[in-house]
Amino acid sequence: MADLFAWLISFFIVIALLGIILYQLMCLADLEYDYINPYDSASRINKAVLPEFVAEGVLYTRKRHLVDVTEIFNQLPWEKNVRLYKLGYLVILLALTIFL
Repeated sequence: MADLFAWLISFFIVIALLGIILYQLMCLADLEYDYINPYDSASRINKAVLPEFVAEGVLYTRKRHLVDVTEIFNQLPWEKNVRLYKLGYLVILLALTIFL
């Protein structure tokens, strides 16, 4: 029974992480297509980053996890790539969780 409980907890954590990363990707896409201003995009992403890192069990102390409002356009391709890699990793993890 404990294995089932651990599997369910990890499954829902992975689903929550996927939702958070997809939300961040949508914010970056809105910024890229100029549907939202940099301040609103950075504040939305920064609100979603902390729960993501808490769920992953890692908190960076140098604040590299936060998005800077003044540098967001320069960091846009990098930030999108980071989130796409995380998304791919979590989809693979989810598939392994479901099928194994």
